[in-house]
Amino acid sequence: MIKVPKMAIELAKRFEGFERRVKRGIDISAIPYICPAGFWTIGYGHLCDPKHPPITEAEAEVHLARDLQTALAATLRYCPVLATESEGRLAAIVDFTFNLGAGRLQTSTLRRRVNQRDWTAASQELRRWVYGGGRVLSGLVTRREAEATWLLRNT
Repeated sequence: MIKVPKMAIELAKRFEGFERRVKRGIDISAIPYICPAGFWTIGYGHLCDPKHPPITEAEAEVHLARDLQTALAATLRYCPVLATESEGRLAAIVDFTFNLGAGRLQTSTLRRRVNQRDWTAASQELRRWVYGGGRVLSGLVTRREAEATWLLRNT
């Protein structure tokens, strides 16, 4: 069984962040917030209900691990060639899938380019996915650039 690449965890943590709130002066926790694309999230980009109770960073990491495992399974289902590619390439597409969902990967030209092992074209496709709420989000531009960089590496 293929494990979630460490780089996918690092990418997700880097771009999702963990917004800390101090509660009663000592407890550090996260509360639900609306992400730039308009979805209620908590912790490291975990989709949630707006009434979700606060969670600790350790709880956020558990949610992230589950969410990334789901993204990994979908990534390998739609891009089976990644099972034999470098960990960096797998991490790039797992992060994309985690961020945008398996449905976006399934119907994308990105999927076709990955399965053709056309890494240059795939990296160009990644760079197109920078919109949230109908506008270009600078955080997504930076994230897609990081994913494209990993996709083009052969390690």
